[in-house]
Amino acid sequence: MRTVSVVGIGSGNPEHVTVQAINELNAADVVFMLDKGEDRESLTDVRTQICDRYVTGNCRIVTAADAQRDRGAADYATAVEDWRARRAGIYEQLLISELADDGRGAFLAWGDPALYDSTLHVLAEVRARGSVAFDLRVIPGISSVQALAAQHQVSLTRTGRPLHITTGRRLAAEGFPANSDDVVVMLDARTAFDVADGDDEIYWGAYVGTENEILIAGRMADVGQRIVAERGAARQRHGWIMDTYLLRRRTSQPTESESPAEGPG
Repeated sequence: MRTVSVVGIGSGNPEHVTVQAINELNAADVVFMLDKGEDRESLTDVRTQICDRYVTGNCRIVTAADAQRDRGAADYATAVEDWRARRAGIYEQLLISELADDGRGAFLAWGDPALYDSTLHVLAEVRARGSVAFDLRVIPGISSVQALAAQHQVSLTRTGRPLHITTGRRLAAEGFPANSDDVVVMLDARTAFDVADGDDEIYWGAYVGTENEILIAGRMADVGQRIVAERGAARQRHGWIMDTYLLRRRTSQPTESESPAEGPG
């Protein structure tokens, strides 16, 4: 039986790779990578650097061209479903042609495989097709959300309050969630944070964990336009941008505190 591992590699800093991830990569016969094109070449370079740094065995690296998604499609859900189906076809052929029946293969997932990453969804579709069988292993990684909080030296949560994680698309459509004062936003193709009030706080980061990292924090009224400008300049400079941010609503509500432990008797 083939074994396929999805290995979280962190948000761009090679030192984010865990010992468990390193051991998993060294147990692999093949590491699969997808080439996303020239404008995303640096993403492939980071993956290659991680393998060069940590893999000491005879593991092969196999690269295939990634499926392209129609990012301007009117029906977002259908476009994503079509893209995943085409990517599943690529994965399927890679496993059949490049991995022996008893081989171990690994896919590298940016950040953590459980947080807005498509690899597990795509491999589930490959399995459902029934043409190639494999055991699945998942190795967690440091997400961009964790790295963002660490770099800004803040906690994502406040006592007794929920943390809401969403996408830029949903934030733009639905606004600041009414039931949460702390919102982490990922996959924001635009600048959906403008739904926040001027007194709300934002902790924003782009290319977090890499040498190109940009961090800005403060009241929306003070730093919102600066983020827009920095974001546009960075996208033009690199050809792509990966950013994440925490929106924190200013509120006069007291935080809940833990009740003191009751003494005996």
